[in-house]
Amino acid sequence: MTPREAIEAAARRIGGRVRRTPVLMDGPVGYKLELVQHAGSFKTRGMLNKILVAAERGLPASGIIAASGGNAGLAAAYAARELGVAAEIYVPVTAPAVKVAKLAKLGAHVTQAGGEYAEAYAAAVVQAERTGALFCHAYDDPDMVAGNGTLGLELLEQLPDGFDTVLVAVGGGGLIAGVAAALHGRAKVVAVEPRTAQALHAALAAGEPVDVPVSGVAADSLGARRAGAIAFATAVETGLTSVLVDDQAISEARRRLWDDYRLAVEHGTAAARAALDSGAYVPEPGERVIVLLCGANTDPADLA
Repeated sequence: MTPREAIEAAARRIGGRVRRTPVLMDGPVGYKLELVQHAGSFKTRGMLNKILVAAERGLPASGIIAASGGNAGLAAAYAARELGVAAEIYVPVTAPAVKVAKLAKLGAHVTQAGGEYAEAYAAAVVQAERTGALFCHAYDDPDMVAGNGTLGLELLEQLPDGFDTVLVAVGGGGLIAGVAAALHGRAKVVAVEPRTAQALHAALAAGEPVDVPVSGVAADSLGARRAGAIAFATAVETGLTSVLVDDQAISEARRRLWDDYRLAVEHGTAAARAALDSGAYVPEPGERVIVLLCGANTDPADLA
């Protein structure tokens, strides 16, 4: 599990470079609005920390390379632009057009390879080895996880009266690994995964990370074929549990977030809310639940 000291160091390192995103309370349920973070997702925290740590040792002239279903690439492109570093981003050909267009707008060189994240990842690793660029793993990296964990510290500061549970949508596990480490001993953290992309759920069942098939409406952001080693180890150490939601519940939750709060989130983000709406997670009476809304890189046209 990522040491709390590493998360606190990350908070100092990226402080002033990331937004302190608000919490919206609605009765016993609260929403951590990380969707308004720079580049539209929590991943900016991890990417900034990763690149800043590397910069302390000296970045290669060839810059950075990342592979992404979309959000990690956007975060890497944003962080690289802010820090004056060249960025090359590999995305699958299935990446949403809105994310690909935004990558180019942020100044990154975009290469589309393969039909899913794992294939784009493999191509990016080869390119990083060829060019000597710094490879920024989307989720299974200690500096990335520590940066993401600053979300947990922020929640503790924003809600001094406490909360009981945080629901976190999970793909490869870089977000939940950081949040669970930051909140260990202070609040329960529950993973929410699509039935059609359940990398962490399958790892917990198997006792180790395993490959899973990936499909469904949230595959662009939660479509990791295998959970990260850091996320798996953190889940085991903290006793973290995972619940599953189907595509219909995810789509309905996304619509409700728009109808109820005018929040336009991507399908992967809506999975966290879907756990409550579908009954996949049922709070105890009086339980104070925070739903982490982690990304907004979506085409809102179908919400109108």
